[in-house]
Amino acid sequence: MIAHAFCYANGMRTKVLLSRATACLLLVLYVTAATADTVDKYLRAEMANQRLPGVAVAVLRDGKPVSVRTLGLANIELNVPVTRDTVFKIGSVSKQFIATGIMLLVRDGKVRLDDSITQYFEDAPEAWKPITLRQLLSHTSGLVRESPGFDGLKAQTDAEVIRKAYEVPLQSAPGEKWAYCNLGYFMLAEIIHRVSGQSWPQFMTERVFKPLGMTATRTTDTIDIIPHRANGYLFRDNEQHNVGPLLALRPSGAFLSTITDLMKWEAALHDGVVLSKDEQAQMLTPVKLTDGSAAKYGFGWMLDEVRGHRRVHHGGSLPGFRSEFSRYDDSLGVIVLTNADAARTDAIAVEVANHYISGLSPDRPVIKLPAATLTDYVGRYHLDGDYFLTIGVDGPGLSVQHSQGGPQSRLLPENPTTFFMTKDQSYTFSREGGQVTSVTIRGPNGEMVAEKVSTSAP
Repeated sequence: MIAHAFCYANGMRTKVLLSRATACLLLVLYVTAATADTVDKYLRAEMANQRLPGVAVAVLRDGKPVSVRTLGLANIELNVPVTRDTVFKIGSVSKQFIATGIMLLVRDGKVRLDDSITQYFEDAPEAWKPITLRQLLSHTSGLVRESPGFDGLKAQTDAEVIRKAYEVPLQSAPGEKWAYCNLGYFMLAEIIHRVSGQSWPQFMTERVFKPLGMTATRTTDTIDIIPHRANGYLFRDNEQHNVGPLLALRPSGAFLSTITDLMKWEAALHDGVVLSKDEQAQMLTPVKLTDGSAAKYGFGWMLDEVRGHRRVHHGGSLPGFRSEFSRYDDSLGVIVLTNADAARTDAIAVEVANHYISGLSPDRPVIKLPAATLTDYVGRYHLDGDYFLTIGVDGPGLSVQHSQGGPQSRLLPENPTTFFMTKDQSYTFSREGGQVTSVTIRGPNGEMVAEKVSTSAP
């Protein structure tokens, strides 16, 4: 009887513990589902505000998916929805892959980070001799941002584009300054080709994409039939427009991919697959300049903080497409892919991450304003030279369109005089004698003032 009672008592305890564990699991599932619902609500609202035809968003914690959302259309004309298999252009998010290719060649002993680039480009100018692979990777080479020989509507070899930059003077001494440089990534891709004996797309496929099962990730191409390819769009003059194809293949923004494949990449980074943790640490170390200061960039990754939280990230931009790949505190990954020319995917990624890291983004309330107040702001504003802004009424807020052919964006009212596009960019209107006279635009890179020159569009 005693033994029986003992077993029964322990059995009861086990049942109680299981019950509590089950309750905790149900609570976690409930909280996760509730968070996913709020993210979904946010994304739908932002799609309307930013005029995004389609979006794919993934959230991962410790390399494992927490939430995946695919909303809207990959092709408006054919009414094709975005799915996990939709193929987007990812633009400069591609730089981390080219940088990975170089790191694999370093591991193989075929290149060294501090090699002079003239070891691989023997006909390069003498002034280029001090430039190293490390400086190409980190945008500290001093080279011009774009080669004057690059033509987006022409198919050219990387070597042709690089040679056309030989006559352009260095913008700064190698290692002296950080300045974003797409030309450097053309050169890194060409180095991969010359050292490996393979085309750089073939090398990347065999060494990175194929081993990880990233079967949809490949170089951009306007000729091949690519299943599930998204179309790119530009919203302007109150409607969506198709964006024409970019015929050139840019190593600096080389790849097409899907949300599914990029989740595999995030898992590989977390687990140290393809690149070891030590190799990744080299890529995620801020580059030192010659004066001893550090730039907020490693190899193919931007390095900064958002309200005290470490962020490793990179955005991508090509006509009709925007992307963002972000990692917060080395544990939370957020990937955003869109087929909209002016999408603020960087801001979307922060807002999505804010649902999982409390306080990452400050609140900005949206208020309702009378139609008469909105109408007061309508007109044309002179910013600089031939650069004008056209402000119009747009549903609950205002629309802003730039004269230089850019997209039309929506501004939401925070108070009667300040409107915002995203939480880090605002438009504040000023009055004199009761009349609107100017708008001050504030953002991460400072502020600008545009003077009102008419009360109607041109």
